[in-house]
Amino acid sequence: MLQYAVVQARYPAKRAADIRLRDYREIQEDFAVEEAAAQAARCAQCGVPFCQVHCPLSNNIPDWLKLVAEGRLREAFDLAQSTNNMPEICGRICPQDRLCEGSCVAEQSGHRAITIGAIERHLGDMAFQNGWVAPLAPRAPRGQSVGIVGAGPAGLTAAEELCRRGYEVTVYDRHDRAGGLLIYGIPNFKLDKMIVTRRVERLRNGGIEFRLDTEIGRDVEFAHLRQRHDAILLATGAYRRRTIDARGQMLEGVVHGLDFLIAANRTALGDAIREHESGRLNALGKDVVVIGGGDTAMDCVRTAKRQGALSVTCLYRRDRANMPGSAREVRHAEEEGVNFAWLAAPESLDGTGAVAQVRGARLRLADADANGRRGTERLEGVTFAIDAQMVIIAAGFDPEPLPQLFGEPDLAADAGGRIRIDRRRFATSLDGVFAAGDIVRGASLVVWAIRDGRDAASAIHRHLAAVQEPRHDAA
Repeated sequence: MLQYAVVQARYPAKRAADIRLRDYREIQEDFAVEEAAAQAARCAQCGVPFCQVHCPLSNNIPDWLKLVAEGRLREAFDLAQSTNNMPEICGRICPQDRLCEGSCVAEQSGHRAITIGAIERHLGDMAFQNGWVAPLAPRAPRGQSVGIVGAGPAGLTAAEELCRRGYEVTVYDRHDRAGGLLIYGIPNFKLDKMIVTRRVERLRNGGIEFRLDTEIGRDVEFAHLRQRHDAILLATGAYRRRTIDARGQMLEGVVHGLDFLIAANRTALGDAIREHESGRLNALGKDVVVIGGGDTAMDCVRTAKRQGALSVTCLYRRDRANMPGSAREVRHAEEEGVNFAWLAAPESLDGTGAVAQVRGARLRLADADANGRRGTERLEGVTFAIDAQMVIIAAGFDPEPLPQLFGEPDLAADAGGRIRIDRRRFATSLDGVFAAGDIVRGASLVVWAIRDGRDAASAIHRHLAAVQEPRHDAA
């Protein structure tokens, strides 16, 4: 260990940009076993491991890095999965530069961070390749049932934890595949869908029931779920798209980021998507402008390039240093030919019937607010205009209004749609109903959804352990 000063930090090789733009394969290759061990040996084994402190899952990162450095990969994986239900997924899509690697002592001392995410991905992939991922083995049945609404990372994690404890678990989701945004929101070049489906199959083989193509409030009444199950977990995520303060959003050619990504991902999965085939949700041959600065915006710009856009420009109202998305994703996008217009605010989307141009104002950074977030100020008289036949709005997402959708006015939510819970018990205002993930936090990271799913499962277990008799119907 402690090789950070003498061994250079290396990440897995990336395929050349001109090659990777031809397909949707993941852009990074895997580590060789020897390279993973060498990189793990750079860990400083800090007395206070800031990587672990800044990981939402409190992963035992220094410990499993030491095991990797010693060649004890199966033990390393067992330790990694003891706190993380999806290590190979987090290794691919977590913004490590803002979490574990960004707080790494080697990074802070000028020696570059330990490549934690790449090693975590390596461990997960090795585990599946070598059969180290044990089947889900529930304990003796408890005779109690939990219904989970939402098959995204929070719902899947909670389902696994509850099934392991012996509960009958049914997961409901309105989509035809389980995985939520892991399947439909994140492109293949970041997360191959096989990585997600093998996790889902493990849960299904462990006895978890999936009822897909099932929308609560339309196909099944929420009141029926409460009668059928001893407890309910709401893990529906945040899908309600935000608008921007600009005229012309109803023009043809103006689409929303999640609609665009879902169409692209479903097409890659082999589905026939009419709006993709018609060109409405397809960037082929168009000048594309993406409005937003988060990871969804980065997914949109990189997908548009792969679809054959003539040009792709990302507009963001702050500068590069204050962008909320991963800095690595910005670098990947730049390598792939995406243009970035920093400190730019769109004010109108212009065209006759269909969008033809984006006009807006240039900005400058203002002083930081009480939270350290820097606002912006308009530069008077400084404007811009960019030609565009497609404008993708990727300004973020909010939770949907579940009390209205589910016909449950007593389900308490805030003005933004986030379900109110007792933070210690994950309990909502309805007896036996719990909530976790983005429906509580607002749009956040997958790793936080996994953390919430684990904690919510523990809270539900404590609640049901105090219940004397199952109350759900057999139907």
